[in-house]
Amino acid sequence: MLALKLALRNILGAGLRTWLNVIVLSFSFVVIIWHKGLLDGWDHQAKRDMIKWEIAGGQYWQEKYDPYDPFSLTDAHDKIPQTLKTNIANNEITPILITQATLYPQGRMQSILIKGIDPNQSILEIPSSMLKSENGEIPAIIGMAMSKSTRLKVGDFVTLRWRDKNGTFDATEIKIAGVFDTNVPTVEVGQVWIPLKQLQEMMLLSDEATLFVCGENTDEFKDIPGWKFKSQQALLSDLNEILKSKTLAGMVIWAILLMLAMLAIFDTQVLSIFRRQKEIGTYIALGMTRKQVVALFTTEGAMHSVLAAIVGAVYGYPLLAMQAINGITMPIESKDYGMTFANTLYPVYSFGLVLSTVIIVLFITIIVSYWPAKRIAKMNPTDALRGRAQ
Repeated sequence: MLALKLALRNILGAGLRTWLNVIVLSFSFVVIIWHKGLLDGWDHQAKRDMIKWEIAGGQYWQEKYDPYDPFSLTDAHDKIPQTLKTNIANNEITPILITQATLYPQGRMQSILIKGIDPNQSILEIPSSMLKSENGEIPAIIGMAMSKSTRLKVGDFVTLRWRDKNGTFDATEIKIAGVFDTNVPTVEVGQVWIPLKQLQEMMLLSDEATLFVCGENTDEFKDIPGWKFKSQQALLSDLNEILKSKTLAGMVIWAILLMLAMLAIFDTQVLSIFRRQKEIGTYIALGMTRKQVVALFTTEGAMHSVLAAIVGAVYGYPLLAMQAINGITMPIESKDYGMTFANTLYPVYSFGLVLSTVIIVLFITIIVSYWPAKRIAKMNPTDALRGRAQ
């Protein structure tokens, strides 16, 4: 308790030098928490959006299907298994048929993927209800990125050419029934969604599908002959790898901020020991052991981080809370980079994040403060009293 009182009195007595160190250290606190919260917010939003728009609770893939190999789509389809038809009827699973095609918007040619989906499905956020049509037209929906690249809008007709299961080319006109907005480019870039039944008829693939999207309750779903079940975690693995690399890059920023803050603490401690040699000699002469004096100077350094946490909370809490509520609008769109993130990111600041940041900074501050303070153990009390300790 005596060491704490002395340490507090000494750092407050240092005046401007102390508050400069505290402000620099508090800035590191706030920026580290802000940056980590922003990355955590991105993680949560990206995973949530992918689950809602693309993967739901998991998927069944036809055994030949490879999303990274477009040539596999020719054979990546099969009859809908009898064991899944009950789930499909109960809207627990929705089938999707995928094939390659060519779109001719405004006289131009663009290779795309046609995806057939049930207009009545409610597992994915894709607005498939817009695919309902009663006038014999083939309705289609596209994403905003696709609309922008093809210059198609609601109500436009466009020529579509495809190849059926026998290799015969065919073509027809489809009507853009809707344009949807999403943060997940993998469900809209280069893709056109049409009713599943009509795509099956066009491809001569009656009652066939390429994959099935399952609802959230997937405990009962296992591999079926000819079909492989992909869990939600497996489908998120690529995104998780991207997020891991992003986290490693963020650690470089944290390290730089910590180094700047710790350098200020280290310089302060070195200067204090150099200028306060008589004070150190007096402490020893009054009966304090060298270990107690070292502990005193170490405590002084550590208290900088405690004060910095308090100061950082004063101006950091309202600032970070405002951003968590209003979000941060990004100057770019996710579609431009092919990555899943919202145009407005909402940082996530958990209690664990704040507590872990404070503990890490406090621990590093103690180490940095102790390093120069251990030199006190080598001082001769008599020389220290004279102010000439080496």
